Amino acid sequence: MEKRRLGNSDLHITALGFGAWAIGGGGWQFGWGPQDDEKSIASIQRALELGINWIDTAAVYGLGHSEEVVARALQGRAQRPYVFTKCGMVWDTKGTIHRSLKADSIRRECEASLRRLKVDVIDLYQIHWPVESLAEIEEGWTAMVELQRQGKVRWIGVSNFNADQLERIQRISPVTSLQPPYSLVHRDIEVSVLPFCSRNSIGVIGYSPMASGLLSGAMTRERVAAFPKDDWRRNSMDFQEPRLSRNLELVERLRAIGKRHGRSPAEVAIAWTLRTPVVTGAIVGARSAEQVEGFIAAGDFRLTADEVKEIEDFVRGGQLPHGEMHA
Repeated sequence: MEKRRLGNSDLHITALGFGAWAIGGGGWQFGWGPQDDEKSIASIQRALELGINWIDTAAVYGLGHSEEVVARALQGRAQRPYVFTKCGMVWDTKGTIHRSLKADSIRRECEASLRRLKVDVIDLYQIHWPVESLAEIEEGWTAMVELQRQGKVRWIGVSNFNADQLERIQRISPVTSLQPPYSLVHRDIEVSVLPFCSRNSIGVIGYSPMASGLLSGAMTRERVAAFPKDDWRRNSMDFQEPRLSRNLELVERLRAIGKRHGRSPAEVAIAWTLRTPVVTGAIVGARSAEQVEGFIAAGDFRLTADEVKEIEDFVRGGQLPHGEMHA
């Protein structure tokens, strides 16, 4: 699989990375419902066997559980992949989540992630979400710079920041990467965020290129209706009418394009996000080895200019609505 240099770092990452949000399981605010840990471990190991060289997780996924599962999957491997994780979303004893970019909080989170992941250094440490206070954003980024100086993390980046927030922290220290939502359903970053990243050599690793499974080709109205109560997608406008019908129509267009190449709608959706050079890689989640096998070929699949135009014409014709972002 093709590898690309991530921003100003020495990390050369594959076009696809393994996303570990869903393997955090259910029982928390942004969970995906029950998940078998052994299947999660098998999915990670299959992704690595097929060439993926980085895993993206976060402390808050499963309230620490995702990081622990990642550690179990990597145990005993002679050569481990790059491990990326995030901070800034903390929880209390009742599991209530809030955001904090206070320096002491970030330091505690980093130590906890190092323990859960069972690594000596985190390859890419990212602020998960910004906060309203610009002073606290600067405090948080300064703490990240100090963690890098101490050697606890190799490179530092952010997730879900807008262009103004990126510019503000860039004055303190260079930003290696941004992790935004990016798919045919979520395109807001094309206006100002992607141009800013391009101008400032900030790597972009887009998350949810299949819009949390919506563009995978496996989603149906019946499946949506059967989501477990603790699956956050039950409350997402993307999975509710009138957006659901329009999004499923988009999937059929992706399916038609994919059939010309023997590809799935999922592979077409992922390839669309990778069509622009400013996007370094796409984070793709999986809950089983079979799901990994279903999307892995997207890392080397390229849409033609005519196919990109066909997709764009369809989207413009229906004015697909933008959806909301989550953890």
